[in-house]
Amino acid sequence: MNELVSIIMPSYNTAPYIRETIQSVLDQTYQNWELIIVDDCSSDNTDEIVSTYLLDDRIHYLKNEKNSGAAFSRNIALREAKGRWIAFLDSDDLWMPEKLEKQINFMDKNGYSFSYTNYEEINVEGNRTGVKVTGPKKITKTGMYNYCWPGCLTVMYNRSVVGLIQIEDIRKNNDYAMWLKVCKKADCYLLDEYLGKYRKGRSGSVSTHSIKTMIGWHYKLFREAEKMGKIESLINTGRNLVFGFYKKKRYVER
Repeated sequence: MNELVSIIMPSYNTAPYIRETIQSVLDQTYQNWELIIVDDCSSDNTDEIVSTYLLDDRIHYLKNEKNSGAAFSRNIALREAKGRWIAFLDSDDLWMPEKLEKQINFMDKNGYSFSYTNYEEINVEGNRTGVKVTGPKKITKTGMYNYCWPGCLTVMYNRSVVGLIQIEDIRKNNDYAMWLKVCKKADCYLLDEYLGKYRKGRSGSVSTHSIKTMIGWHYKLFREAEKMGKIESLINTGRNLVFGFYKKKRYVER
């Protein structure tokens, strides 16, 4: 239980939040990690904030030459990663201090190569909203095509089993595109503990867009990232809508 974890963090104009996010990594009880931040041409003072942490040689800061989206940024970070374990944390979300330790222990003990945890929602000010999100105990390849159950900030996989993952350059749903690739190599298991805080409602985040807009993104995911035909893409988009309603009823506590 002392193998390196590579933490993948794309950033774009999250200066009000990224300091607290980085601190939640520094506060981990499991300390053998590297944090790879890839900034996508932020126009705020993200540079200034991140630079104060670069004396810690576990933190690496890369910058895109032009604004290219989170998929592009994650791909760069994944190519740079050296760890056996790959974990994901967006630059406005937070981890509980024992997140890495508990998740690695859970995966090692059970021989799992892909896992996720429960999380709770916070608002833009960082206050709890009372919403808690969990999911199925086991997600197979079919289950992952039904819906994107894991919250990005909760996912971890074993790179020695899954290998290098690179996703298509799509602007939205790129975390889902990644899980669809990983689930072809390993089933995903739930660590049934609340180990992350997802910040909902920030301007520009997925959570602020309409259902109609998100339907378009889902169709594009299946059509462009998964290379499916038009009919199959439409079927899978409809499938996602059905299971999205099911998730809200079954796995979201308010």
